[in-house]
Amino acid sequence: MNAEKNKVVSFHYTVTGEDGEIVDNSHERGEPLAVLLGHGNIIPGLEKALEGRAVGDKFDVEVVPEEAYGPRNPDAKQRVPKKYFTGAQKLKVGDVTVLGLKEGGQRIVTVLKVGMTAVDVDLNHPLAGQKLKFDVELIGVRDAEPVELQHRHAHGSGGHAHAEQE
Repeated sequence: MNAEKNKVVSFHYTVTGEDGEIVDNSHERGEPLAVLLGHGNIIPGLEKALEGRAVGDKFDVEVVPEEAYGPRNPDAKQRVPKKYFTGAQKLKVGDVTVLGLKEGGQRIVTVLKVGMTAVDVDLNHPLAGQKLKFDVELIGVRDAEPVELQHRHAHGSGGHAHAEQE
């Protein structure tokens, strides 16, 4: 079975930034990442590289910024009240943290300045503007369960771990 839209694909990966530093490595977590293809759960360039692959395939792919986290926007800065940050009193310049959004969800931001009542943040993803290199090993491909298609993401090991609570 090949990786394609509406299939759950499990894979190990190592991603390296333009500076040659390892950004993330699924092997360190001890289990592969599981994603439902075709639903925007991973960056587009990596999803395209997985399509048509089979279990056991090992490959490298270089993903340009437009197919990863986008180009850097120098104007993507915002002042946010401290109440929107968990552990705001411990934040310092250069920290990468998670900002909770009013409409739900989260956004990864980088701290630019910490004031008495607000924090200035860079809204660009920390990897925005970078060409990323992925070293990938495809571990599994399976048909998605109906509930996974309904929820638009993989459940179970390596995917969404709390399927029973949805």
